[in-house]
Amino acid sequence: MPLRIATFNIENLMARFDFSGFRHENRQDRVVRMFGVSDKELYRDLEQARLISETDDTRQLSALAIAATGADILCLQEVDDMAALNSFERAYLSRMMGVGYRQKVLVEGNDTRGIDVALMMRDKTRDGQPIQLVEVRSHAALTYQQLGLFTPQIALTNKPDDRVFRRDCLEVDVRIGNKPLTIYVLHLKSMTQSRDDTDGRFASMPVREAEVRAVRHIIERRFGTDGAGTASFVICGDMNDYQERLKVTGDQFSGYAFEPVREEMSALDIFTRDGFADNIVRRRPEMDRWTLFHSRGPEEQHLCQLDYIFLSQALARHNPDAFPEIIRQGQPYRTAMPAGQQVERFPRVGWDRPKASDHCPVVVSLELP
Repeated sequence: MPLRIATFNIENLMARFDFSGFRHENRQDRVVRMFGVSDKELYRDLEQARLISETDDTRQLSALAIAATGADILCLQEVDDMAALNSFERAYLSRMMGVGYRQKVLVEGNDTRGIDVALMMRDKTRDGQPIQLVEVRSHAALTYQQLGLFTPQIALTNKPDDRVFRRDCLEVDVRIGNKPLTIYVLHLKSMTQSRDDTDGRFASMPVREAEVRAVRHIIERRFGTDGAGTASFVICGDMNDYQERLKVTGDQFSGYAFEPVREEMSALDIFTRDGFADNIVRRRPEMDRWTLFHSRGPEEQHLCQLDYIFLSQALARHNPDAFPEIIRQGQPYRTAMPAGQQVERFPRVGWDRPKASDHCPVVVSLELP
């Protein structure tokens, strides 16, 4: 059997409480906000109780989504720390899957919230091939100046010595049996709203473009500009950008309509425009590539792919029939899905929460050359 590799933004796998909502209403959970709590100690007690109660359902659903991938290697985003990852794997994943992910990699990165990218692996693939961790490299310390990426656009929000990656580019070398594979785990700059209320995606685009250029630089420095075409590597993660989307109009009463829209520009064009890497999810039908439902009310709704597994040219050529799967059973019921894509949700999934994550896991089976 081939190697199964997956990526999943598990959405705030935290092992700590955040009480900042007491002073900052925009950080306060909507349930606690309803009660107008003015006592600080009472607020802390209620927030702890709320989060503990909510987290159990959420992590059961997250574990179900991961179990549904059947992945041998799992790339994760939004993980608090190794303690949180170990606790989640022992308390939830192992109970559902039996044989767990005993090999784990997490390096503290640059995110101001403390969320990191991580990787988990089984000891063996499903057909018994050993999975060996060979080497781990973090690139979190790389700066714009070091890579020659400090441009006038970047200068609007950054300094030359600022770090390129908002989290990290985690580089992990493994061997499957006797075959090498290099995995790059990413979580690119989010599409945050800009101060002047312009389009958050375009305002943050220069930072993501610099991150993608940095990843290409790392890979081409490692394998050579020509050698990258024959190397076995995958780039996995939440890229916080898309090259296409499905514009959603309508509502649950009148019905939904879905219109494919091709974006004029995307940071991910740097990976794909010259065939450097292959977005394997594009092997799915155009209407069925989305991994996230974005909604700011009826006037702004779309489905888009934010979660990617990019294959090197060599891996793409070696796996012409590999077809990726997108696990959507953990999506909340508010997610509008095109006709024929509706799925039976996991038990206890709610309208907005609990849910496995706002993202869907993506998984694919690959033969290594």
